[in-house]
Amino acid sequence: MAEEFVARSDLAERLRFARHAAIEIGDGTLDLFFDRSFGVDRKADGSVVTEADRNAEKRFRELVSEAYPDDGVLGEEFGETAGNSGMRWIVDPIDGTASFVAGVPLYGSLVALECQGRSLVGVIHMPALAETVFAADGLGATHVTHGGRDEVVARVSDVERLADSTLCVTSLDYFRASGKAGLFETLCGSARQSRGWSDCYALLLVATGRIEAAIEPGLHPWDIAPLDVILREAGGRLTDWTGNGGALIENAVASNGRVHDELLAIVKP
Repeated sequence: MAEEFVARSDLAERLRFARHAAIEIGDGTLDLFFDRSFGVDRKADGSVVTEADRNAEKRFRELVSEAYPDDGVLGEEFGETAGNSGMRWIVDPIDGTASFVAGVPLYGSLVALECQGRSLVGVIHMPALAETVFAADGLGATHVTHGGRDEVVARVSDVERLADSTLCVTSLDYFRASGKAGLFETLCGSARQSRGWSDCYALLLVATGRIEAAIEPGLHPWDIAPLDVILREAGGRLTDWTGNGGALIENAVASNGRVHDELLAIVKP
């Protein structure tokens, strides 16, 4: 069980590693982000990828190999490398590559430590915003801003009703691709206000209490795994659209917990 791995692992040390690794690979993208001198390729699924994505993930894999050689790694750009420890690091070197390519600072580097479908450590680092949120199972969640100068406990908001909430619905394109274009409009009308802040930035906003919820269709593990533990430790709730939780869900309702059941009533198949 995951608890057995927790008992024989120093989660605080693994959290320090994850935080420093996410910051290193994320901040390593900034020169390319600001000088705009990179090529852009398109993957088979139509999404974009740059040399910054690939270089950042390569560096992360090097760091894991040095610090935790028995752990597995799953990444967006280079797939899975098996381990034998029962622990697996999940990385998205640039979550929001479309934002990165467009020169929009709402992209992030995501790192999670996962065991048996549950995240034990999670980090979301926003390089261009100098903002990070991180957590480990049972150790709480922390929000860091201003490049590390300000550090506070990360907590979700206390708004009780969806009608009083701010809801992020990411992109209509994502809902269309999932065959859920009509649901997009329904969700937009369910909250006090809806916004299109997308990808990991919306998830960070939920975990730090600045919005109440975000709805995400069409996910991969590297898109969502860090939030499993971050939101749990920040007092919120993360499930798929049927109400099942975990780090490997394929669509997401991320909320402050208080408005979660209202949202599930809307998105459940």
